[in-house]
Formats: sequence, C-alpha cells, structure tokens
Amino acid sequence: MGRQRNNKRRGLKLRQELAAEAARIMATEGQRSFLTAKQKAAARLGLAPNVSMPTNAEVSEALKAWHALYGGQGHLDNLTALRRTALDAMRLFSDFHPKLAGPVLEGTADNHSRVTLHLFADDPDAVLRFLLERNLPFQQESRRIRWHDGSQRDIEILVMEAGGHAVELMMMIGRDALQSPPSPVDGRPQQRIGPSELERLLDQSAPVASL
Repeated sequence: MGRQRNNKRRGLKLRQELAAEAARIMATEGQRSFLTAKQKAAARLGLAPNVSMPTNAEVSEALKAWHALYGGQGHLDNLTALRRTALDAMRLFSDFHPKLAGPVLEGTADNHSRVTLHLFADDPDAVLRFLLERNLPFQQESRRIRWHDGSQRDIEILVMEAGGHAVELMMMIGRDALQSPPSPVDGRPQQRIGPSELERLLDQSAPVASL
C-alpha cells in the first residue's frame, strides 16, 4: 500500500510538472494547441512519448496560475486591450449578434492570442458581404472541430485586424449552430458572452482611481 501511494504521488507530481511546463510553453511561445504544448513539455522534461499526460483542463489551470504569478500588470493591460478591441468589433458586427469566446474571455490570452467572436447568420455569405461592402481587409480560414455528438465539423473563419490585434470571426450558420461549440479545454459548451456582459467585465476590471 505504501509503495502504491508513493507511485500515485510521483505520478501526480509528474502530471503537475508537465502541466506547468506546457502552460509556460503556451504563455511564452504562442502555442495554441494543448496537445502540441504537452508533447513539447514531455520532450523538454526528457520523458517518454507514452507518459501519462495531464488533461487540457489541468494545463488550463496551470496557465491561469502562470499568468497570475508571472504576467503582472503587463498581462492585465494586454487582456484589457484585447477585450476593448473585442467590444469595438462586437459593436461593428452588432447585426450578427456577436458573442466573445476563448482565451480573451477566459483570461488566459497573451500577446499572441486572437480575439474570438462567434457571429450568427442564416446566410453563410452575409458576414463576407458585410466586410466586402465596407472594404475591410480579411483572410479566410477553416477549422475542423469535434462536435458534441462526436462528429467532425468545419467552421468557416474570417480573420481581420482591429486595434492592432487579430480578430477571428467564427461563422455560426443556421439554427443548428446556436449551440455553443465544445471547449478545447474540457469538451463542454464554450463559455461566451455578449457586448453588455463584456462591458460589465471591463468595468469590474478597471483600476480604481486613487484620491
């Protein structure tokens, strides 16, 4: 029993070390893939490829801890700037009922992070026309994600720049897309908020003026 407890403690300690190193990689190198970050962490710690990896949720918690410990005011200032850019973009795309999701909402965004907005429309070309009519430059991408039922779905993404930051517009087309996509962290529906909720979040995080 004693040996089993020791093995369990060593295993837990190793998972924590892996999660911490994967978080550091994501925070400092702009790595967005949890899997790639964990694989790099295992290699840098000299561990076998088949080592028991921490979950994405464990890495996400370690990432929040990293920012809290090392990010300082610079992290908070960058996060606020990203959220203000998100609010400006949400106002621009108000006709598409925008929602903020991803690291900028969760507080784990860094200098490499994009602002992620979900836009809703029945017409798959509506946002594209909106950008073209206003001569707003953008790039088109596609991202394959695993849906809640286990199926694979391709999400069309338009990427533009606003306020010096990259903003990705994820197209939520039709009634079937009203359900929030699975989070890459834990597979549950992604947390997302609208403009009024983001305004409150920004007000809550604003520094209090000294008297």
